[in-house]
Amino acid sequence: MSYKTEQLHEEKVFKDPVHRYIHVNDRVIWDLIGAKEFQRLRRIKQLGTTHLTFHGAEHSRFNHSLGVYEIVRRIIKNFEGRPNWNQEERLLCLCAALLHDLGHGPFSHSFEKVFKLDHEDFTRQIILGDTEVNAILKRVEPDFPKHVADVINKTYEDKLVVSLISSQIDADRMDYLQRDAYFTGVSYGHFDMERILRVMRPMEDQVVIKETGMHAVEDYIMSRYQMYWQVYFHPVTRSAEVILSKILHRAKYLYEQNYKFDLEPTHFLSFFSGEVKLEEYIELDESIALYYFHMWQRESDTILRDLCDRFMNRRLFKYIEFNPNLQMNEWMELFSLFKEVDIHPDYYLVVDSSSDLPYDFYRPGEEEERLPIHLLLPKSNELRELSRQSDIVESISGKKRTDHKLYFPLDLLNKIPEDNQAKKRLFEILFG
Repeated sequence: MSYKTEQLHEEKVFKDPVHRYIHVNDRVIWDLIGAKEFQRLRRIKQLGTTHLTFHGAEHSRFNHSLGVYEIVRRIIKNFEGRPNWNQEERLLCLCAALLHDLGHGPFSHSFEKVFKLDHEDFTRQIILGDTEVNAILKRVEPDFPKHVADVINKTYEDKLVVSLISSQIDADRMDYLQRDAYFTGVSYGHFDMERILRVMRPMEDQVVIKETGMHAVEDYIMSRYQMYWQVYFHPVTRSAEVILSKILHRAKYLYEQNYKFDLEPTHFLSFFSGEVKLEEYIELDESIALYYFHMWQRESDTILRDLCDRFMNRRLFKYIEFNPNLQMNEWMELFSLFKEVDIHPDYYLVVDSSSDLPYDFYRPGEEEERLPIHLLLPKSNELRELSRQSDIVESISGKKRTDHKLYFPLDLLNKIPEDNQAKKRLFEILFG
């Protein structure tokens, strides 16, 4: 028996709060789960700083990756024997689903923005580089790692395979919506996934949904919409992210100024210099980052010390609604006033904007092509784009919602003497 088709002597299962059980029968999948690059995902939270808002959100990228694998396993089990489905792609789909988030760094998106990194690039590097994951994938076939990387990178020739983990209704989204809803304790992210899986059908270049499952898909779209605005863009979570990004910016700035750290930021040096090697990237996880933040509370630099204290002890910034596009004069005045009262505006006055497009169909000329969800009509067997059949989806289709907030440390403003004219003006602008 070849490694590609080798099955475990006995099925392995992971008890899972969302899917009940995650089933593993393939030796390749079992070996990948045990690889150190995959085990590292246990030390990367799925939702970054969200646990500071919803205290249950302590789940990891490891949990989520197993969940995406399990959903894809169920989908392709339903696809067996159907037209347009190539059973030879089975293991490739399972591996891509399992490894799709392999390159996430600590605190994921905040970290990427500060250091101008892309987790998808590191996912590819881990899969193709000198790693345990690569060695396992190469045992399947010499070019198998490249195929897995291409699926995750959305460049693989079989677009049906790509759509399973990257489309507007894919295994990735179906897992994180339910998993994040479960661990945050909210009710928004729940939808009838079992129904959706039953009505999924493989077509030449994408998965389609039987029209009888339209209402379950509507529920899924609305769940996604609600989760983004109630959980992912929660202003308290964003406040923590603002502080986190400012810690990283400040530490990088101090490094560039040859500041003498009490605790040398060894694990961050390559990130500060912009020359990150793969092994250094893999070594940095959230447990290490948090250790530095903890120790930096004792640094002589007052800004770094204060920001780390805020993050570690949840002393977050306050926020107000503030649109910089419409309030540019007020923004400039606030910036000057912060300098006047000796509060560094680069670190303590931050506009943060959140945008989401819950569903869209392809519009020619757009920068990003969004493959729409298609319904399979029962009698004619023709495909129809979802928003043409669903009034609910049509009502939100193509509608981008943006939210702007201004974050600032109210506790520092309150310490300014009451007779200070700059303070009076600051409070006028901020609170009316």
